[in-house]
Amino acid sequence: MPVSMTFNSLQSDLQNYLERGTVLDPIVYAQLPELINFAERRIARELKVVGFIVPATFTLQAGLAVYAKPDRWREMISLNVGSSPTGTIVRQQIFPRSYEYLRTYWPDDTATLPGPPKFYAEYNYQNIIVAPTPDQAYPAEMVYYEEPALLDATNTTNWITQYAPNLLLYSSLLECTPFLKNDSRISVWQGMYDRAAAVLNSESNAGVLDRNSTRQET
Repeated sequence: MPVSMTFNSLQSDLQNYLERGTVLDPIVYAQLPELINFAERRIARELKVVGFIVPATFTLQAGLAVYAKPDRWREMISLNVGSSPTGTIVRQQIFPRSYEYLRTYWPDDTATLPGPPKFYAEYNYQNIIVAPTPDQAYPAEMVYYEEPALLDATNTTNWITQYAPNLLLYSSLLECTPFLKNDSRISVWQGMYDRAAAVLNSESNAGVLDRNSTRQET
């Protein structure tokens, strides 16, 4: 699918919609890139769509219970682990639990048990913790919602510019309007943003619901 928006074209669109932000309007002009990034973060925070789903493979290490989340991680969807580091790999789900449950279930990180971990929990925003602590190396796959790489002068496109340019435009206008102290336009851009977000969500809703229902039922 051809890219219909770039970082530069979005800035030009904002200048046209707002009738502000040209080089002759230096304060607003300098602020546009940051406001666009705020708009991207809003979309990544509020929408759970297939375009933000990313799988990442890594290896669980013997004696190591805590693992770093990938860059731009937003929310976990699922975690699975292979039954053996070599030969035929049979994948099995690791189930989410609270941190308190894991600490009660497996209080000693240094203790291991034959076989792959059974549970994981949020350790903090940057890490997860698994239990029991792996007794050997196991291949693992994390599926999660990612925040797309933010736009700038060198990264001029991303998934949002390609597949949801109208949503990014309305989200950017929402971020710009309070900065310009033009609060009367907020409801207009909010309504257009909500409609575009609803369409995008409906296109991805079935697949996302299938994932969530499968995870909850287990």
